[in-house]
Amino acid sequence: MKTLKVLLLLLIITLSSSCGSIKSTIKNIDNSAIKPAVRNGQFIITEYAKDNNYGYDQDYPINLGFENEKNSPKNIDYFFNGLEGPKGEKIYYVKIENCCPFPTKRSVMGAGTLEVYEVNIEGTETKLRMYLNIYEKGKVMCPKGLQIKKENNSN
Repeated sequence: MKTLKVLLLLLIITLSSSCGSIKSTIKNIDNSAIKPAVRNGQFIITEYAKDNNYGYDQDYPINLGFENEKNSPKNIDYFFNGLEGPKGEKIYYVKIENCCPFPTKRSVMGAGTLEVYEVNIEGTETKLRMYLNIYEKGKVMCPKGLQIKKENNSN
């Protein structure tokens, strides 16, 4: 499966570069951002996003690239474990695709893609489509439409 992902990424990069150079459109990278503290398997998120695009637009993904790309999947779990629905509901998340190749010095291949997740809020029909970046750093905040989970509500 990993080999297939690598081959797919190489194909995307090759196709994109054959049509011109790949350029990053990500607007919220912050290399000085500090990884949030982790307690009980969740990020301790302290701030709400003011921008409606944060996490919901490929140009404003949730940037979780605080370690190397092999260790970053745990940051995705920590991120989602630190959130809940607007009324305290449990949320469920599943990766649905990769998209949007961009150049990065933080990948062994020199390029990365965003990971797209579908987030469902328990007891509702709400489905949110969120973009996460495991390569670049940025301030980790709670996207609009969700709330920060209280620490004592951890899984």
